[in-house]
Amino acid sequence: MLDAAHTEAEHWSEANNRYLSASLHWLRLRLRQLAAASPPPSATMVPAMASTAATTGASRGVARWFARQAPAVVSVATPTAPAVDPDADRAALAQAALANEIDAAAAERAQAAQIEPAPALLLLAEQLGLGPFETDILLLCAAMELDPSTPGAIVAAQGGGGYPNFALAMQLFDHPAWDALAPQRPLRWLRLIEINQPGATPLTAAALRVDERVVNFIKGLNLFDERLSSLVSRRGAPPPISETQIGQADRLLGVLREHEDAALPVLQLVGADRGSRQGIAAHVAAALGRHLHVLPLESLPVQRAEVDAFARLWQRESLLLPIALYVEADGLDAAHAEANAALQGLLAQAPGLVFVGLRETPLRISAAQWVIDVSLPSPQEQHAAWHEALPPTLDVDDRNRRAEALSGHFRLNLEQIRIAAATARRHGSDVWDECRDLSLSRLDALAQRLDAKARWDDLVVGEEAAALLRSIAGQVHERHRVYQQWGYAERMNRGMGISALFAGESGTGKTMAAEVIANELRMHLYRIDLSSVVSKYIGETEKNLRRLFDAAEQGGAILFFDEADALFGKRSEVKDSHDRYANIEINYLLQRMEAFSGLAILATNMKSALDAAFMRRLRFVVNFQFPGPQERARIWRNAFAPGVPRETLDYDRLARFGLSGGNIHGIALNAAFAAAHAGGVVTMPLLLSTIRAELRKLDKPVNEAEFR
Repeated sequence: MLDAAHTEAEHWSEANNRYLSASLHWLRLRLRQLAAASPPPSATMVPAMASTAATTGASRGVARWFARQAPAVVSVATPTAPAVDPDADRAALAQAALANEIDAAAAERAQAAQIEPAPALLLLAEQLGLGPFETDILLLCAAMELDPSTPGAIVAAQGGGGYPNFALAMQLFDHPAWDALAPQRPLRWLRLIEINQPGATPLTAAALRVDERVVNFIKGLNLFDERLSSLVSRRGAPPPISETQIGQADRLLGVLREHEDAALPVLQLVGADRGSRQGIAAHVAAALGRHLHVLPLESLPVQRAEVDAFARLWQRESLLLPIALYVEADGLDAAHAEANAALQGLLAQAPGLVFVGLRETPLRISAAQWVIDVSLPSPQEQHAAWHEALPPTLDVDDRNRRAEALSGHFRLNLEQIRIAAATARRHGSDVWDECRDLSLSRLDALAQRLDAKARWDDLVVGEEAAALLRSIAGQVHERHRVYQQWGYAERMNRGMGISALFAGESGTGKTMAAEVIANELRMHLYRIDLSSVVSKYIGETEKNLRRLFDAAEQGGAILFFDEADALFGKRSEVKDSHDRYANIEINYLLQRMEAFSGLAILATNMKSALDAAFMRRLRFVVNFQFPGPQERARIWRNAFAPGVPRETLDYDRLARFGLSGGNIHGIALNAAFAAAHAGGVVTMPLLLSTIRAELRKLDKPVNEAEFR
């Protein structure tokens, strides 16, 4: 089948070349005819007139449109016998012979056009709406690239620099149409030709040049314009989408089929997941036999002239190739006035089938549009996709258990599920780890990833706090069962995430507890860096928080807001615009925390500074008490790494000092360095000396009796 298609393409290419050869031959004869009808000026012509030969050619063309023909002057004279002019007779015979040649060449050209599909030039004219005169102009300009003799023939016909212009075309071709010069006609609107009009050169005398993409098409090479290739990327085969999303794609196809005879509406796909939006657009484009090209918003030019050029070139490509455009405008908001204006300018020109991907709010545009809300596959659809993607070697129970855990912790579209499962099989890794690492690049730009090493045995807290921490981990483990299998998701539309507050003095184990939970759940732990989230520019803080929560939801990461009172503080009375925008940021954070489906941990040593609205949204509040003597003794026993050389230490005596767990670990580390420097081991006197220095650093009283 491929060989037959290749052979058919070769036959068409040969036939197209024959049509081009016949057309160029016909054009050369027409130029010869025009040159013979326009003899060169005499030697007595004023030099200034000779230097404007191209302009006079333009004048002749314009005269055919606007100048009245003066009535012939009839002279009454005595009849005389006609003079015999042998040169005139030979010229008339030559012109008649040339006219016959032109007629024969036109017939040959018409015969060569009888192929299926039609020759590329005629296909181009049909696709772009060119009239016969405009098609001939395009042939004249293309001849400059296809036939080396064309410039000389043009010089012979009209003088000048040997470039085609509208004036030459008006004299050369039958049935000239003045509206071919109009900016709204395809020759200029779709950038089929370029006009070189320096200074005060009249439009009709301006040199014309055909666009390289058009020349390639006329030769039979229908290749995507390389000027657009640097801005857009072609998407491959449509990714898998869920049954719910297939239904949305079918609705969009119905809308497009209703507009087949009119301008296609702009299809706005609104939803938090980029992959789902692009997946639906790719399926719609594929159903219409089109290839989807993705244009990131940051690649769209913002200058009006550049946007206009891009829109016209894309409109031309959409008429020549089966393509569709997807504009990824996820980051568009009111703060991006230039990008918004550029996108509005692009969509106003209706450049074929266009999708716009947005996260939350659809655009307000004057063109026809259709908006559809796109969501991730439902938890049940994700569970079914995981069940199918997991290795077939797993037994049914193990497959169900793992599918429940994966669909309960990660919010992925079907393409991401397929890629994660395939990557795990290829690398021999755990699919859980592949899912967990999907959003690393997005989160690393906004937060600090902590290398969670602490385990339950390392954490020394009270019994109540330990029970609450295990409850947090247990609820994260069983989310899918409770929400999906037991039906709580049908009764709740928000608040299905888990948020916890760790409150206590500095050094009481809040960060270590977060590490322990992250290790228990095999999740990445990210400490939020306020410097990368909070911005002085209006709207930027909310955008950063949105990106942060979205990435954490996708990859199941744990968000750890250390010193949370700095970000979750109480709203203040509005006295100026700064207070108003600060309150807007807190309001957005309240809403986003409630909608977050993952685990968020807030840590503070100033619990009273938090806004009361945050406290209501917290599912757990874990109070980290200052460790008592028994807890401090356990902390001292775990404070040294196994390889640290030390003598027998009196842990009960060390526990008498009122130090937090963080202080104890710092003292143990300083003592280890001191022992290494002295070439000895950690001893009680060395530890007591280090404790004395730590107490003085903390401005705590030092009782020398305790150090004897």
